Amino acid sequence: MMMISTTVKHVAIASSISTTPHLSCFPNQRSQLISSCSTTKAQLSDQRSRRIGNGNRSRKLNFSWMATVGENVKPATPVTPTSVPVRVAHELHQAGHRYLDVRTPEEFAAGHAVGAINVPYLFKLGSGMTKNADFVEEVLTHFRKDDEIIVGCQLGKRSLMAATDLLSAGFTGVTDVAGGYAAWNQNGLPIE
Repeated sequence: MMMISTTVKHVAIASSISTTPHLSCFPNQRSQLISSCSTTKAQLSDQRSRRIGNGNRSRKLNFSWMATVGENVKPATPVTPTSVPVRVAHELHQAGHRYLDVRTPEEFAAGHAVGAINVPYLFKLGSGMTKNADFVEEVLTHFRKDDEIIVGCQLGKRSLMAATDLLSAGFTGVTDVAGGYAAWNQNGLPIE
């Protein structure tokens, strides 16, 4: 709590700077101080809105806030894979991209793109599905992180989730097949 009251004093000082004639001789320092205090004020109000729970949690949040003061901290941006129509995916496959089929083993056995490798993203569990906890590790047994990979499933939803996970895990050449195996088959593309 001591940290917050100290910060509030700094914010109050920053608010009075604009009327203080002493700093008018140093415009660069004045604008830097006002800028950093404005940032501090915004971060402080963010911290106030996040402060919940017991006193130990509050101290933790304050410490993390103090560690980032003055740094340009950017929030993590979500990773979105590129999705391409099945015809483009087929051309990529012909050009040397490898096909990762993330459907269940049963779906894969019923038919798949020629040369596809099956690593299920989800497993059937009763009437629902559960995520394959070892998905990324299993993919690494077949692919390197810099391989060009096209990722397909039955309709396109699982492959988009799988491609997102692969990009987040550091894979660089991942492309999602929009429409999945159903669209691949409907377009008469090679299957086995």
